[in-house]
Amino acid sequence: MGRTFDASVVHIGEGFCGSGASAAHVNTVYGARSGPAGAAFATALATPSSGHIAFLCVLAPGMPAVPATLFVNKATYTTDDHRRATWGPAQAGVAEGVRDAQRARLLPSIDDCCVIAAVWVDPEVTEADFQQVFTNNKTATFVALRAGAAGTPTAEAADASGPAWNPYFDSRGQPHSA
Repeated sequence: MGRTFDASVVHIGEGFCGSGASAAHVNTVYGARSGPAGAAFATALATPSSGHIAFLCVLAPGMPAVPATLFVNKATYTTDDHRRATWGPAQAGVAEGVRDAQRARLLPSIDDCCVIAAVWVDPEVTEADFQQVFTNNKTATFVALRAGAAGTPTAEAADASGPAWNPYFDSRGQPHSA
């Protein structure tokens, strides 16, 4: 692919897509299985905690995403719809977002690497939101991996930005919609 892959580098990215109960917030870690990312992958998989169970993302049963992708839920399951949205459309969206990033050649090496995706699914989600949950997680995962691959944001971009805000709080005093 023209890029030299450094196994000691961990690529970290963030992506947010959508609003309301179908919004997706994905943080990604991408790196070599033999490096810090691989150690974090194995640790997260081997140490579940109450309400937070890491699992492999699959494109279909018996067909895991490539590179190996670990889904780590950020929100404890509150309802059956929330649990189903996490294990179903959110993880499928993450798997497709990883595949899209691999196809776009954002990931310089896939055979000896792994992805950790920390994913927030809104506890208020209902089955009516599932298709949008899938689409938003697919997009947010791709955006996060693209940001990690590009090494963004840079310190210069962070210094140049204005007041902090996100879909749940706006220090500028602006209304928020999430």
